[in-house]
Amino acid sequence: MRSSNPVLGRAFNQRGYAAFDPTKTHDSPETLENLYNAPAASSLRTGRMTIDDVVTRTGILFGVLVITGVIAWTLNFGVTMLMVGVFGGFIMAMVNSFSKTVRPALVIAYAAFEGVALGTLSHVYNSAYPGIVSQAVIGTLAAFAGVLFAYRSGRIRVTPKFTRMMMGALIGYLVLGLVSMFAGMANVGGGLGFYGVSGLGLLLAFGGVALASFFLILDFDQIEQGIRQGVPEQESWRAAFGLMVTLVWLYMEILRLISILRGND
Repeated sequence: MRSSNPVLGRAFNQRGYAAFDPTKTHDSPETLENLYNAPAASSLRTGRMTIDDVVTRTGILFGVLVITGVIAWTLNFGVTMLMVGVFGGFIMAMVNSFSKTVRPALVIAYAAFEGVALGTLSHVYNSAYPGIVSQAVIGTLAAFAGVLFAYRSGRIRVTPKFTRMMMGALIGYLVLGLVSMFAGMANVGGGLGFYGVSGLGLLLAFGGVALASFFLILDFDQIEQGIRQGVPEQESWRAAFGLMVTLVWLYMEILRLISILRGND
């Protein structure tokens, strides 16, 4: 199955890593469980990616994002630094997504740029709606934990049909987002962001949170497939990067949703 995540898809679907050991694509649940239970030893023996590798790299990226975000928040950067963070993060995301070689330094640079952008933007939102950032952070962590539990418990299974539905929903979300953006630009006093407080904006915010949460499930599935296929340990940086992209998206959607709801109070 091909991934809908452009980051993880390039790593696990287009590079032919399953050729390391074709039988890995048919590992039993017991074999995969052994990889989860003894990740460090497996990585040392085979040089292949483990769940421990992904968790460690994700923790590093999260730490970089938080540190740069706190700095941006404390120094109260203006629009210029916000744009530097946004466009810098976008450029790093494109480079890392389409690069055939994993470059940890560029992955870390992505987290740093995103930290600057999120720290600056979060300060703006928090000035307008005190306490909104802590609410958004708690909401993001809760959504992540809930989705992870649902995936690991088997309550949600990734199938080709599920993936197609997610891609269709993403296209619809982007189309509605463009419609809302142009409508907001034509309507004076749209408020923070492009969505404003219209009914369409509220629908998009709810849809964005749900969509980002479901894309986490696709990320988890692709990481699990990467472990099965025996992709190189270095690819854990790409897997961590893919998770960070989705988590940043989820946080922004939750922040926007809360701001709309509080703006309607």
